[in-house]
Amino acid sequence: MAQPAYPDDDGAVDPAVQAAVDEYARGGQFGDVLVALGTARIIVPVVAMPARTAPDPRAGSAGQKEGEMAAVLTTGADGRTALLAFTGLPGLQRWDPHARPVPVSTPDAARAATDEGATAIVIDIAGPVRVVVETGDLEQLAAGRLLFRTGSGYAWGVRP
Repeated sequence: MAQPAYPDDDGAVDPAVQAAVDEYARGGQFGDVLVALGTARIIVPVVAMPARTAPDPRAGSAGQKEGEMAAVLTTGADGRTALLAFTGLPGLQRWDPHARPVPVSTPDAARAATDEGATAIVIDIAGPVRVVVETGDLEQLAAGRLLFRTGSGYAWGVRP
């Protein structure tokens, strides 16, 4: 039987992610947010999606109602698609208290987003600070690369 990836997860925001997001909100570097997210757990919301089976004339019914669970994608004004994610349960509950939280690593969320054709992940859409990881950064995370702070800025690489 498969074990959950984060069995003791209480849904709290990772302190390193929180610190990086807080600093970003005060005008800090977005790169520091990506550094923190690279090894962090985030929460992808899964919501019920109504579905209906085809009518069964033999049974005299209009069809049975069924439900499916799905991750949430959103489409921006520019037509691009993004996967929604949250740094922790508080942000998810502000957005939708009925959504099911699924804890995943940021690279796993990035891979899921790109597999669905999304070009971004929108993190904490309900605030207090919204973070958007787009195209090139999303692809780097999806490939399992980490962003490192260097003496002259930032560089993508792999964990030694």
